[in-house]
Amino acid sequence: MRNRKVSLVVLLVTVLNATPMIAQSPADAFKSAYATAQAANKRAGYLRNQWTVTSASLAAAKAAADGGDYETAIRLAKEAEALANASIAQTEREKTLWKESEIH
Repeated sequence: MRNRKVSLVVLLVTVLNATPMIAQSPADAFKSAYATAQAANKRAGYLRNQWTVTSASLAAAKAAADGGDYETAIRLAKEAEALANASIAQTEREKTLWKESEIH
């Protein structure tokens, strides 16, 4: 009997851990993606390497969300985040790469 209770508890814990968390609403998912993209773009600005396409993608994401098209808005916000992260990576690479091209 004790083994059955232990087995039941183990099974219950396994099922509960495997159950995904409650999904976000599309509006909340957009807000999260947009905030993450804005933070990355702000960091790129701090590094003085904001790309204009990032700002355009953020503006398009906001416009899509304002129009209720959250699927497009989330995609554009994630694209803006990727662009901002690419500009940050570019800045980090160029901090050292310029030395290799200038100093021989």
